[in-house]
Amino acid sequence: MSSDAPAGNDKTASRNFIQQIIDADRAAGKNAGRVHTRFPPEPNGYLHIGHAKSICLNFGLAKEFGGKFNLRFDDTNPAKEEQEYVDSIVDDVRWLGGDWDDRMFFASDYFDQLYAWAVQLIEAGKAYVCDLTAEQMREYRGSLTAPGKDSPNRNRTVAENLDLFEQMRAGKFADASRTLRAKIDMASPNINMRDPVLYRIKRAHHHRTGDKWCIYPSYDYTHGQSDSIEGITHSICTLEFENHRPLYDWFCRELGIHHPQQIEFARLNLTYAVMSKRKLLQLVQEKHVNGWDDPRMLTIRGLRRRGYTPEAMRAFCERIGVAKFNSTIDMAWLEDAIREDLNERAPRAMGVLRPLKVVLTNLKEGETIELDAPNHPQKPELGTRKIALTREIFVEQEDFMEDAPKKFFRLKPEGEVRLRCAGIIKCDEVVKDAAGRVTELRCTFDPDHSRKVKGTIHWVSAPNALTAEVRLYDHLFGVENPDNAPEGKTFLDNLNPNSLEVIKDAKLEPSLAEAKPGTSFQFERTGYFYVDPVDSKPGQPVFNRTSTLRDSWTKEAGRD
Repeated sequence: MSSDAPAGNDKTASRNFIQQIIDADRAAGKNAGRVHTRFPPEPNGYLHIGHAKSICLNFGLAKEFGGKFNLRFDDTNPAKEEQEYVDSIVDDVRWLGGDWDDRMFFASDYFDQLYAWAVQLIEAGKAYVCDLTAEQMREYRGSLTAPGKDSPNRNRTVAENLDLFEQMRAGKFADASRTLRAKIDMASPNINMRDPVLYRIKRAHHHRTGDKWCIYPSYDYTHGQSDSIEGITHSICTLEFENHRPLYDWFCRELGIHHPQQIEFARLNLTYAVMSKRKLLQLVQEKHVNGWDDPRMLTIRGLRRRGYTPEAMRAFCERIGVAKFNSTIDMAWLEDAIREDLNERAPRAMGVLRPLKVVLTNLKEGETIELDAPNHPQKPELGTRKIALTREIFVEQEDFMEDAPKKFFRLKPEGEVRLRCAGIIKCDEVVKDAAGRVTELRCTFDPDHSRKVKGTIHWVSAPNALTAEVRLYDHLFGVENPDNAPEGKTFLDNLNPNSLEVIKDAKLEPSLAEAKPGTSFQFERTGYFYVDPVDSKPGQPVFNRTSTLRDSWTKEAGRD
């Protein structure tokens, strides 16, 4: 950039393309300067992290420009929709920070108006009742290289179409026997414009309207008109809807109604993950995971149960930005976001996952040395907690090596190491069982903090330790692109067999027995852990690993 660049260019360059579009709209006085966005999920499943990006984008834009944000359920397919999904979506959007005030709507609220507009299109000669079956309709539609051909019913009279459509609504015809289609252009290069279906006959109980309707509007027909009814100014959706935009515009134009602007952005794709709702459902139904809230799932429910915070999710969505072209984001970006957030907020504790007993031979039986440990080393205002050093303690098995290399600075025969918040211990004797496995270390304790040793390890008092279940979660898939499977294989063949390890007898600080479900801790030198809100019981918390302390998938994760 030249030194004499106009003021404001830096700001413009830092704003994403959607912000720039809205800036231009407001400058031109479009929509009287209003900004009104929405998040329009279908209530047929649980939200995933891709939806989180859309929620943050839509709500964030409304908040930035002093506008409004709606939550609307596009509930046009009753066979796949349930109140359970509605409730979970409301909860997840609110948890993420979305605030719709009193503007929670359902497309089903507009069924009467949508029907009236369909009649308007028929009266204008822009819609007709078609008798083709779904299979015949596919045949007539043509292909990307060949035009479609007209339905035999395309030139029915307005009166005949009005009568047939009324009979469709009255339930006079069998399911799927007739549809109402828009009359646009069967030779259009855009297949979505080749006389798309507006209504189909489907006798299904709707979670809100009950059995009032036996015809239901298509998603494409419902979506734009619902935006129009609500006064949405910017209809923001993912790139797969780009080819649907001409249809969105056609409906608004032909009906002569408020015309929101549809803007498409790149959907979120992450390494080591699948985002397809169909594949997520398959993982659940075939029990490859333990439900929609399995902490290995990238559903918002799963991420919440793993210990992700709304602040970390919002920070992640902000960092990855908004683009016009699809790409894949490294999972490390998401993990870095939660590490940074929990590093600031999570109190510290010590937990030994794979315990090895250490006897401090120069302490007496029953002797206890009370120590102060900081709850957060960078935040003294969070205070300290009491921990007890006893004759017998536990350390991590991997913190001892009998035949240690030169640069191994943890416990080894005749070696010294510092105990976190205590003093220094020296390994004097290694005790093994009949099979030659190390079962115990006998060490001497030196309370002198002034001496320098290179290694520091964590520990817990053996007689006071809380024995708890700890679940070590990792990537659900073992390859960056799970869909990249060899011939004859599927994405399921790329599942990571080590995505969950359950440790039943981890040894933790005794104070963690009182840890409340839904709280996070950093187990020092180990990772961030979250008290499971489902399986924890009073005095028996279960801990889910949210994240390791560093990325173990892209670089080696050595320790001090």
